[in-house]
Amino acid sequence: MILQQLAGEETALAADLGRTCALAARCQRDLQAGAAPYGDLFPARPFDPAFFAGVSMVTAFGSPWASPGELRAVGRASLWIFAVDRLVDQVAGSRAEVETLVAECLAAAGAGPAQDAPAVVRYLTDLRDELAAEPAYPALGPVWLDRLGRTLRAMVQEWRWREEGAPVSLDEYLQGADGCGSSFVNVSHWIRTGDPWTLGNIDELLRVSDEVQRYLRLLNDLATRERERALGDANALAFGVGVDEVTARMNEIRRRCLTLLEPVRAGSRRTAAYLERQIGFNTGFYGLADYWGERERA
Repeated sequence: MILQQLAGEETALAADLGRTCALAARCQRDLQAGAAPYGDLFPARPFDPAFFAGVSMVTAFGSPWASPGELRAVGRASLWIFAVDRLVDQVAGSRAEVETLVAECLAAAGAGPAQDAPAVVRYLTDLRDELAAEPAYPALGPVWLDRLGRTLRAMVQEWRWREEGAPVSLDEYLQGADGCGSSFVNVSHWIRTGDPWTLGNIDELLRVSDEVQRYLRLLNDLATRERERALGDANALAFGVGVDEVTARMNEIRRRCLTLLEPVRAGSRRTAAYLERQIGFNTGFYGLADYWGERERA
């Protein structure tokens, strides 16, 4: 009887995992199809099939209850973050170039792109147009634009730190965690899928989201420090912060997130689960891989 029960539980678990993997596969096809019209914005290196698979998996496992259509916004917002991050970190030759790119993105997000706008700007405004069709956009559109601005300005700040080459404290570094774009992606997701409680408590949710974002920033720094050192990318460990300090701060942030998530769970179980899964999934994922495929040689 116990063995039959266990077999049934394992079958149900496998079925849930299978459905989530199928959801990831459908998201991957959608992401690749959505990227194709933008040409050189997504070159085969580093945007290889494994990259699209990784982004699709975190998308699907973060909200396994959703449909592929419901996950389009979060997947495409994530894809844009990776694209602009590559342009800022690997393509731009100066801070002035980065500032020009940031100004163009912000202007276009608010008013629309120029006719000859680069692909990264057109992709952003196409994403905005998709979100603008959602009922939640009139209320959350200003929040989305604010988070976009924070993300891009944090990327400029990273360039300043790299140019100055001076030690940066962990507290100061985490003030720039918006540069990883996690909260911007979350707002995009909630515009598309948020329930009434989520949409009515966005400020509270963003406090939790920003803590999750700080955790993810440090997790990425630990997992990719050798590659980022070779490429000159911003990383807490490159600014004089030690591994032990980073690990201790991650544990502190994680405990704070779990506390902050309790009232969220009471209001929206799925929204709380989505944020908690970001921590859990990425902690496991970064144990064996990271999202980037093979990057261009510096």
